[in-house]
Amino acid sequence: MADGDPRQGSGRPVAPYDPPEFLSDVPGSYPWRVLHERHPVLIERVRAATPYDIHVNRALDQLLEEIEGVIEPLGDTAHDRDLWESWDRGHIGRRWYDAPFLWAESYFYRRLLSAVGYFGPGPWRGVDPFEPFKQAELLGAAVDEELRELDTLAALPSAERAQALTLRALWGNRADLVFRVAGPELAGREPGLVADDSALLWSLVGGDETGVPGVPSGLDVSDVPGDAGRGGAARICLVADNAGSELLPDLVLIDHLLHARGTGEVVLHVKPLPYYMSDATPADVLACLRRMSAAGGEAGEVAGRLRAALGSGRLLVRAHAFSCAPLPYREMPFGLREDFASASLTIMKGDLNYRRLVGDRAWPHTTPFAEATAYFPGPVATLRTLKSEVAVGLDGDVVKALEATGSPWLTTGAHGLIQVRP
Repeated sequence: MADGDPRQGSGRPVAPYDPPEFLSDVPGSYPWRVLHERHPVLIERVRAATPYDIHVNRALDQLLEEIEGVIEPLGDTAHDRDLWESWDRGHIGRRWYDAPFLWAESYFYRRLLSAVGYFGPGPWRGVDPFEPFKQAELLGAAVDEELRELDTLAALPSAERAQALTLRALWGNRADLVFRVAGPELAGREPGLVADDSALLWSLVGGDETGVPGVPSGLDVSDVPGDAGRGGAARICLVADNAGSELLPDLVLIDHLLHARGTGEVVLHVKPLPYYMSDATPADVLACLRRMSAAGGEAGEVAGRLRAALGSGRLLVRAHAFSCAPLPYREMPFGLREDFASASLTIMKGDLNYRRLVGDRAWPHTTPFAEATAYFPGPVATLRTLKSEVAVGLDGDVVKALEATGSPWLTTGAHGLIQVRP
């Protein structure tokens, strides 16, 4: 597991057009609701889940009061104070609601970790404040059923299995604990794709030409970069989002890439810290492997193969400090840029990674995905459930139909997308 200094050489390209960043200063807007409603609820849930001492509870009270006012800097002794100062864009000292939503949301979680003593010398050092929620979800009956279903999926033809695993990884992104705790209720909402580049995704993966589902007649696979039609991709990066029942299908997808598609190497990027409420960390990867091993059946077989892949170096786990940065990937440091550039394909999972990939900005929804990701150093794909207001690469007729429903289709988690830029 590797770490890196994200301050070295961001090499930020100039975008041809930057629409306004989303702020949190419009009462009733989605970013406003997150800061004004969701974050206070989350603080109280964290407080109730762990019997913290009086010092932590006072710090949580102070954070509750602060987020309605001015953004305070990290303490003088904070180990990463210099790092966060390099990530600041003049927002510290301003109102929380006046900072870009992406920046403010990220900094809130860094401050929450400080409040619960995660970095301090006391008894709560290194204790994941979200562990009670992660464990309850990972050990739940729904996960039992999900793991049993792997026995059925294993018997499917390659093309069907590939498509099923793709959709499971995508809709697994609905398993966002913050979204469940303080977000919209999803019961009764039927999920649907608003963009589907899965054929192009699997053509880039390669390894089994019979496993490319629904290749359009106009797609010439030989024109696609990478190893499509000539064996599995040499190297794929998968940037994870949430732990638990989202990370499980991600790991199953990785096993399929390695075991069935012959991908030479998969690099799994996770967070170095328990960032956001359910973000995946190296510890969560291990917890999922143990969960699959205990389940037996195909889940146990997958866990065994992944353990072997970790041992042989075909599966690498990395936790780069920039994974917790409040900045878009356009500002990624040189080392991380090199990692993605060396991959045949990078797969970005989840809503937060999507916001960081295209920029958390008010893009016209028909802006081409390739335009918004033109800076990215290699082929990139995204599997994402829509839970925030940013979206690009959508067909104009699809956008009109969704907007005609009158529902907040961008933020309910009822829609998803698969987008690829070769």
